[in-house]
Amino acid sequence: MEYSVGNVGRVVVVCLSEGDELYECIEGVAAKESIASAAVFITGGIRKADVVVGPKQETPEIVGDFRKFVGPGEVLGVGTIYSDGDQPKMHMHAAMGKGDNVMVGCPRGGANVFLVLEVTIIEIVGTTARRELDEGSGVKLLTV
Repeated sequence: MEYSVGNVGRVVVVCLSEGDELYECIEGVAAKESIASAAVFITGGIRKADVVVGPKQETPEIVGDFRKFVGPGEVLGVGTIYSDGDQPKMHMHAAMGKGDNVMVGCPRGGANVFLVLEVTIIEIVGTTARRELDEGSGVKLLTV
């Protein structure tokens, strides 16, 4: 276990609209505001997303098991932002659903907003946390 202690900095409230791309918008705000570390909360609507629901394969390298979520539906998610080099990168897990079609996982490419998505970014200042490539897994992981 490793850990780093920081303090709460700014709180940024973002309202995403129909068709906005989840990662592009949130990482864009983080870059514009020079946010290197943060907690992220989302509540609202999701139109579609490619979602990693676990590993399809663990060795010799991790390969994600992608599923398509097709809404429009509801979404509730939590994530983090940590710098990858000089760029803020978000990692989020979310529950999304439409009727009986419910999915929990990591929404990735093509995660588009339906109607409105409320985003709260809580900046963490004074920490050394960042994302770095883990040679063993081949994945960029949190390092403190």
